[in-house]
Amino acid sequence: MSAKTRFHFTGICGTAMGAVAAAMKQRGFVVTGSDANVYPPMSDFLRGEGITLSEGYRAENIPADTDVVIIGNAISRGNPEAEAALERKLLYHSLPEVMKEFFLRGKRNFVISGTHGKTTTSAMLAWIFRHAGRDPGFMIGGLPKNLGCGAHFPDSEINVLEGDEYDTAFFDKRSKFLHYLPECVVVNNVEFDHADIYHSLDEIKLTFRRLLNVVPRNGMAFINGDEANCLDVASGAPCPVTTVGFGENCSLRISGLNYETDRSSFNLGGIAYSVGMTGEFNVRNAAMAVAAATFAGLSADEIRAGLESFEGVARRQELRGEVRGIKVIDDFAHHPTAIRLAVQSLRQRHPTSRLWVLFEPRSNTTRRAVFQTELAEALATADFSIVAAIPDLHKIPENDRLNPDQLSADIARLGGRGWYLPDLETIIATVKEHAESGDVIAVLTNGGFGGIHEKLLTALA
Repeated sequence: MSAKTRFHFTGICGTAMGAVAAAMKQRGFVVTGSDANVYPPMSDFLRGEGITLSEGYRAENIPADTDVVIIGNAISRGNPEAEAALERKLLYHSLPEVMKEFFLRGKRNFVISGTHGKTTTSAMLAWIFRHAGRDPGFMIGGLPKNLGCGAHFPDSEINVLEGDEYDTAFFDKRSKFLHYLPECVVVNNVEFDHADIYHSLDEIKLTFRRLLNVVPRNGMAFINGDEANCLDVASGAPCPVTTVGFGENCSLRISGLNYETDRSSFNLGGIAYSVGMTGEFNVRNAAMAVAAATFAGLSADEIRAGLESFEGVARRQELRGEVRGIKVIDDFAHHPTAIRLAVQSLRQRHPTSRLWVLFEPRSNTTRRAVFQTELAEALATADFSIVAAIPDLHKIPENDRLNPDQLSADIARLGGRGWYLPDLETIIATVKEHAESGDVIAVLTNGGFGGIHEKLLTALA
């Protein structure tokens, strides 16, 4: 690929696509791009870098002299530019392949993987490096408050990558993280997810085993030692493995745990650390970030200072506003385990409050019946749970669909109070009728949920 100089990005306005496109432009390559949705801040950022953008997908958007077309993983067959690349016999690559060749080869790459906690752990580790004076490259699937952007590719010795097990592109069904040339891998947890591309937990375990298969002998895999699926994935791995967790069998043990309303402190390997977040899962995330930073060669003092100044990630238990003593919190949780852990953390932070959960089942897995029971069990841990309309339900085969009426009935059977309310106005009216001063309302969605946060705050006022 090294002799190629002209690159066209199809789907350029995604966070990672945009960051890589800008970094390529800064290195002197000619870069063009297109996207269905070209709007600020990404459009302004890319144009500011001198990149020519086209709105909408058309075959003629790909310049005649393009050497390589980079095809985003949201692009499928039938897209005019994907079809043009195939018909013109152009060289085309996925984004992870381009990252590997231009930004990751020869570098120290820290890949943070697992069903939950990837974004927060990646953000913690990238911030610890930056705070300690290293200037890491990073690609994180959220917006870390300290870092100001989700992806950044300077010419750095160190890269921190959120390692997604989702597939790479329509022409490459391997997990993205298999392209990232990891020196160090973190596996936070392994559960069933992405029911649109995986048929079983065993298939997911297989892709995590493949990840550990490409960690070198002078690298390291940090594994959640308290979770059977992680231990199973790591058994027989050809790389060094360190188990991290609370259990006696873990080689790096978390101990001395202490929760305050806005902070958690813990010991790892006999050294004290603290982080301005609550919940057991955030302590686990922090412990993994500490372990990886220690492996990278940072001192305990450097790591401690970075961790203590970490401000979190947008949309991870983020307070959006408070009206009449009622707090509205935004959270990304969309898997039953993540929902249960989010509720646990909010209970620690607001021990005397009644807790509402407004859940939008948007992911390809939560729209399916595969988690019918588990979702009810997780949502029943809140005082009040509202399940919203399920987007694009017609795209799911009828016998595979989540049954929201059954879900609300199961929540009640398990001791919670649940409603299925298919429109935003009814949800807001119901909350307004029943919410009281001191309540905490957590909005759980991996999308926009129709702008419910602001609408709710306005209605409550």
